[in-house]
Amino acid sequence: MRKFLSFLFSILIILFFTTLANAHFGVILPSDDIIEEKDLKRITLKIYFMHPFEQQWLNMKKPKAFGVIFGEEKKDLSDALVNKKIKGQNTWEVSFSIKRPGDYLFYFEPEPYWEPAEEKFIIHYTKVVVQALGKQEGWDKEIGLPIEIVPLTRPYGLWVGNVFQGVVKVNGKPLPYAEVEIEYFNEGGKIKAPKEPYITQVIKADINGVFTYAIPKAGWWGFAALAEAPYKIKKDGKDYPVEIGGVIWVKAREIK
Repeated sequence: MRKFLSFLFSILIILFFTTLANAHFGVILPSDDIIEEKDLKRITLKIYFMHPFEQQWLNMKKPKAFGVIFGEEKKDLSDALVNKKIKGQNTWEVSFSIKRPGDYLFYFEPEPYWEPAEEKFIIHYTKVVVQALGKQEGWDKEIGLPIEIVPLTRPYGLWVGNVFQGVVKVNGKPLPYAEVEIEYFNEGGKIKAPKEPYITQVIKADINGVFTYAIPKAGWWGFAALAEAPYKIKKDGKDYPVEIGGVIWVKAREIK
C-alpha cells in the first residue's frame, strides 16, 4: 500500500510539472488565410484556448470581445459566436462573409483564465490576418490591444524557410527584450517532439521589441509575446498576478 501511494504521488508530481511546462495559446484559425476570386467568400474562424503542439484544448468561456478591423472600420462579431465542444471543452466558432478586397484583421479578448498550477490568471489578446481578393493593404495596422505583436513581415503568403518578424508593443510602445513563445499547430498530433523543449520555441525580442523567427514547417504557427499585467485579479479573497499575451497566427506553405 505504501509503495502504491508513493507511486501515485510520483505520478501526480510528474503531471503537475508537465502541466506547468505547457505553453498556453489563444488561437484563431480561419478556414483560409488568402481568399482569391475563385475561392468561397465565406470563411469559418475557430477560436480556442489550448496547447497547440500537444493538441490539448482548455475550457474557454465566451470571449469578452471578438471583432474584425477592415480599413478604418471596426465591427463587433461577438453575437455571431457559436459554442462548439472539442474533447469536452468549450471552444467557439464564427462564419464571416468576405465582400471587399483588402486585409481583414480578426481579433479577440478572452475572459481571464485561471491557471491553478501557476497560481495566476492568463489573458491572451489574439489576432490573425486574412487577405482578400488581391488587395494587400492593412496587414501592419495596430489594433490597439493592451499587448500586441505588430507584424513587420507580411503575415500571409509565407513559404517554409521564410523569416517572420514582428515588434512587441504594450499600450502602443515597444517592449524591450520581450519573451516570445512559438508553437506549431500540430493538427492530429502527427509530429512527435524528441524532447520537451522542442514543443515550445522561446526567443527574446531586442531592445526595440523586435523579434525574428525562421519558419521550419508548413502549417499554422502561433507567436505569443508575454508580459505581466500592472494589475492583479482577486480570487477567493487573494490577489493573483495576471499574464497578458499578444498572440498572432501565421500560415506557411511548402514550395512544390
